Amino acid sequence: MKKFTVVVEEGKKGRDGELSVGPVYRNPLSEHGYPPIEPESSTIWKIFVSSVEKHSGNRMLGWRELLNDKWGAYKWKTYKEVYEEVLQAGSALRAHGYEPGARVGIYGMNCPQWVVAMEACSANSLICVPLYDTLGPGAVNYILDHSEIDVVFVQDKKVKQLLNPECVHAQRLKLMVCFTSFTEEQKEKTAAIGIKTYAWNEFLNKGKDSPCEVSPPEPDTICTIMYTSGTSGDPKGVVLTHENVVTNIKGVDLFMEQFEDKMTVDDVYISFLPLAHILDRMIEEYFFHKGASVGYYHGEINEIRDDLIELKPTFLAGVPRVFERIHEGVLKALEDLNWRRRGIFHLLYRYKLHWMKKGYKQKDASPLADFLAFGKVRSRLGGRLRLIVSGGAPLSSEVEEFLRVTSCAFVTQGYGLTESCGLSTLGYPDEMSMVGAVGSTFVYTELRLEEVPDMGYDPLGEPSRGEICLKPKSMFGGYYKNPELTQEAVIDGWFHTGDIGEMMPNGVVKIIDRKKNLIKLSQGEYVALEHLEKVYGITPITEDIWVFGDSFKSMLVAVVVPNEENATKWAQKSGHKGSFLDLCTLDQLREYILLELKATAERNKLRGFEYIKGVIIEPQLFELSEKELVTATLKKRRDRLLKQYKVEIDALYKKLSGSKS
Repeated sequence: MKKFTVVVEEGKKGRDGELSVGPVYRNPLSEHGYPPIEPESSTIWKIFVSSVEKHSGNRMLGWRELLNDKWGAYKWKTYKEVYEEVLQAGSALRAHGYEPGARVGIYGMNCPQWVVAMEACSANSLICVPLYDTLGPGAVNYILDHSEIDVVFVQDKKVKQLLNPECVHAQRLKLMVCFTSFTEEQKEKTAAIGIKTYAWNEFLNKGKDSPCEVSPPEPDTICTIMYTSGTSGDPKGVVLTHENVVTNIKGVDLFMEQFEDKMTVDDVYISFLPLAHILDRMIEEYFFHKGASVGYYHGEINEIRDDLIELKPTFLAGVPRVFERIHEGVLKALEDLNWRRRGIFHLLYRYKLHWMKKGYKQKDASPLADFLAFGKVRSRLGGRLRLIVSGGAPLSSEVEEFLRVTSCAFVTQGYGLTESCGLSTLGYPDEMSMVGAVGSTFVYTELRLEEVPDMGYDPLGEPSRGEICLKPKSMFGGYYKNPELTQEAVIDGWFHTGDIGEMMPNGVVKIIDRKKNLIKLSQGEYVALEHLEKVYGITPITEDIWVFGDSFKSMLVAVVVPNEENATKWAQKSGHKGSFLDLCTLDQLREYILLELKATAERNKLRGFEYIKGVIIEPQLFELSEKELVTATLKKRRDRLLKQYKVEIDALYKKLSGSKS
């Protein structure tokens, strides 16, 4: 059996109240020590300057403009053009008195101006503090105060949120720079509370007129304080240094050297995950390191297919929900085919999968199948994709296998957190043994599992399971202004992730649970809610699902957002008429959803107490709610969901108890 990790220290059985710990694993590339980081690549700024010198004329940042109510072709700035804007923005900041160590907020959707502001911070040893595009005034207000920001770069659409009376700490701001320009009303409001404002070009001209030498950072200089929204409570400010970021860039370089297919300056990444999220930030930093191109989606995630067709990216990264929707879209298209063509598709699918499991690379497993069937899936994604990466949460085996077979691209999963600067494990392309897993230990990280007695997870058992603990070469700088939380998370040099992993025999990690999202039902059975949401989430009638359990109840219920197209098909077959909202009020649809969830549970061999016994139908996607029911990476905020649906849940349990008796 091929092994993807090496053991550098054996596990230890817990004694005298101590927890058992599993073996310490490393990537084979660092078995005998971590490879050194070259001095010329020791900070983000050095890496960017090097790319500008090597690739000055290459396309760096692309965007689309709205012309006559239609989105036009992508426009591009070269590395040289971006570098000049970075120097100007940095000079303008320095002219306003911002010195190394000052915190600079960036608030808005991904765009070239976001990156220019970010790089201007790097050039001058300023600390970039991103504000999630999907966060409301409450969290933004908290971060402004907690990180002591008094200058913000902001998207025009987000200015009103900063000027919202509830965002009281925006009054601490001294300077606000808009990605485009302010309205006259906004200028009056900001002037009234003492905030100096600049339109984007006006600010760059200020820097051009007042040039200032950069103040470059050292490796241990703080690069960013990245707030993780979390699933409850106030956001946590994760302190990351330049060393944290460049270590991961170097690690990806070393990892990629193992493979025949190489990244080139012609590669193009489509950016739609928030730049304020570590996954997108690290991917873009790596693309800039390689002199490649990043194109930004135009802002409407439901219309991203249009951006894919226009940009024709070679690299796509997303969270599992993105890929689940691609999977659902292809399955829907299949349903519209006649039975013969549908049968041919499934036959070709099984044929290609057979040869991939035999060890053939996806591009060699069945060129005929790719030509006859799967090229159409590739075309839906722009036609040039070479690599798809899923992160942020585990991707189901079913969806990952489907993408590996049909996308005509390498598909892999990774695992990491903001605290690990985005990378802790990484999957190998074309390794079918990694389907459903998140890969092996990253080049600059040690990993081990720790016992979780309450959940029955033992890292020395068979299989080896426990809480994933990480010891990277360069540990994050702790949680900003929160030493107590830092001490809780980092114990004896090991960062405790809260994620439950299983170490496979080949040295590959599989995420199986979340330490904090385990509940015990009244009959004493433990239930992993996130795992069940993954299982039930692939049910065709289900667009999204939140599973709820209570320790005082013996059964699970769920709030289900139906898939509109499949719900409409069901209605047509069943003789029901009306809008989607009308359908969502029907008891018959509720009964149909329960039957479909039961079929999914049976197919996945769930235990009886893991079956959903009652559902509440919600027509609106959780991420569209004004109540901020999910995080920026679409993780469910369980406390807010419970608050939102508590009345309906209580009524449902009362009804279920009555029917039971």
